[in-house]
Amino acid sequence: MKNFGTFDYVVVGGGTAGCLLANRLSSDPDVSVLLLEAGGKDDWIWIHIPVGYLFCIGNPRTDWCYRTVAEPGLNGRSILYARGRVLGGSSSINAMLYLRGQARDYDQWAELTNDPSWSWKDVLPFFKGSEDHWRGGDAMHGAGGEWRVDQQRLRWDILDRFLEAATQAGIPATSDFNRGSNLGGSKFEVNQKKGWRLNASKAFLRPVQGRTNLQVVTGALIDKVSFEGKRASGVEFELGNEKMKVDCRIETVLASGSIGSPAILQRSGIGNPARLKDLGISIVHPLPGVGENLQDHLQLRMIFKVSGIKSLNQIANNWLGKLKMGLEYALFRSGPMSMAPSQLGIFAKSDPSLATPDLEYHVQPLSLDKFGDPLHDFPAFTASVCNLRPSSRGTVLIASQDARAAPLIAPSYLSTDEDRRLAAASLRLTRQIASMPALAPFRPEEYLPGPKYQTEQELAHAAGDIGTTIFHPVGTCKMGRDQDASAVVDSRLRVFGVTGLRVVDASVMPTITSGNTNSPTLMIAEKGAAMIREDRRRAR
Repeated sequence: MKNFGTFDYVVVGGGTAGCLLANRLSSDPDVSVLLLEAGGKDDWIWIHIPVGYLFCIGNPRTDWCYRTVAEPGLNGRSILYARGRVLGGSSSINAMLYLRGQARDYDQWAELTNDPSWSWKDVLPFFKGSEDHWRGGDAMHGAGGEWRVDQQRLRWDILDRFLEAATQAGIPATSDFNRGSNLGGSKFEVNQKKGWRLNASKAFLRPVQGRTNLQVVTGALIDKVSFEGKRASGVEFELGNEKMKVDCRIETVLASGSIGSPAILQRSGIGNPARLKDLGISIVHPLPGVGENLQDHLQLRMIFKVSGIKSLNQIANNWLGKLKMGLEYALFRSGPMSMAPSQLGIFAKSDPSLATPDLEYHVQPLSLDKFGDPLHDFPAFTASVCNLRPSSRGTVLIASQDARAAPLIAPSYLSTDEDRRLAAASLRLTRQIASMPALAPFRPEEYLPGPKYQTEQELAHAAGDIGTTIFHPVGTCKMGRDQDASAVVDSRLRVFGVTGLRVVDASVMPTITSGNTNSPTLMIAEKGAAMIREDRRRAR
């Protein structure tokens, strides 16, 4: 095994969290930082054109191309489970939507970890610190940071009418989803800059690539963390056809996401001891919670045919329309090629008695049978709705010691009565919105799942047919108190039972945020980097 050298910090994973961590840790010139990424550089044009997610998801150039196991809750289906495999990680292939979640999410984390520094008021400065909001800075938003938050550069009449219909159904309009309460409907704000996608690599890594104390290595497939007793001493990885080992003086930081980080821990001998022994892996420390507690947002894609109003289906299904889209983007960086996968968002309550919304809509002026399929040849819109706080819990477990083998991903969607009940309720709410006067002139006709499903049991079954991930896996290395046998890291993101090892990514969330998870992951990285630097200063 070839020695790659020695660094003060080794960050494993060049995705959303890893890019920010590399930036912040290397800002101290007296430490050396190595960032290891299994994928390649983010130098492909389709990463940066917003609509390019269509070419990046499911493409091994940019995506790990995972699939779930066959899911009983999805009526036996296995579905695509995209995760970014490129610098920038999933921020290079995601929907670009800027959502923080709700204040209650973080206040709950503070309770679960017994650490008030995870409360909403205490994490808000970490959100603001990297933010550059299009309106400028105020009490809730930052200005001048690396993470640009912009308005979308197009509009659709059908989405304006759907928003009006939602207000007629009792859901208010709002101007900002990110002030602690996200109740209401509005256009999503996006992480774009002048019509280009902004990923974590462009925002945080490229501006500091000239630092002499930072080295970035792509194409590095991580095998495991190496240990000296209970101390993490470095990382073993493959680079090309060579096996490498890098030594770490201070800390190894896993930032490989909710799929990668628990898989690396398990291969390293940290996890459920009985299962690891069955795979022939020596136990470094037993932590049965590694790979457990998987949570994700399952979107239920309802499609309605319409008439007398345009959708992307008509435009994109002819060469003249495609030419017009291309010219509009080339000349103005606007139009359909600049759009996020979803333009309109609505946060609603399945029950008026709830304190905060438990449903999120992603509404699109288009329709297709499933991701990767062509758009339908009839005008339509899609109203996808997800349960923001599912009670179902899944797992991410390695199948072998081989780092090239995909882990077994089992989200366990719709595995609880509560989640099935809420799925049925959310489909009924969507039908209610579609029946409002604002949409009546366009004669919406339910295409998917179809009006034949009426009872709660029928709708729950239909949810299993039309449900798919919205790519928000979290929780598989959850943080918690040391008395919690299912916790993997403490509130300072240090792995229990060992030293010199942290996890800093979406896998540490004890519960999923009530919205899209990319920017909360950046906040975790920002806070994690601050804690790492603080601990180093204390140790001097």
